[in-house]
Amino acid sequence: MLAPVGGTVVAVHDTEPDHEARRSRVRLVGYALGQAGRARRGIVGLAGNHVGIALADAGPYVLLAHLRQGSALVSVGEIVAVGQQVGECGNSGNSTEPHVHVQVSDSLDGIGARGLPLVFRGDDGVLRVPDEGEVVRVGG
Repeated sequence: MLAPVGGTVVAVHDTEPDHEARRSRVRLVGYALGQAGRARRGIVGLAGNHVGIALADAGPYVLLAHLRQGSALVSVGEIVAVGQQVGECGNSGNSTEPHVHVQVSDSLDGIGARGLPLVFRGDDGVLRVPDEGEVVRVGG
């Protein structure tokens, strides 16, 4: 996983085990039954292994979640640059299959965080929020 923004690393957690992928209805039952327990654990239960990057002292914050156990390559307080590798895709936390969750919010307070628009810079240099359902391709 490459840092989508430059900023200061304010949170790193990478000790949660990765889950097996759950694609069948039968396998999803156990996952669903554990949902409340993951939510009670807060950000660690929901995001699993993660890296949080502050764009400024008081935010906003970019959360990269569901990383692979033991894959974090950064430490709290470290300054990261756009494109710097910070970890690897995993299946930790509230996740049914390997993927990376990218979120921009006003805090890293799990349930209490308010989401903020995630903007992309187009090839023309213009920043914009993608349309609902739009697939964004980065790097060609």
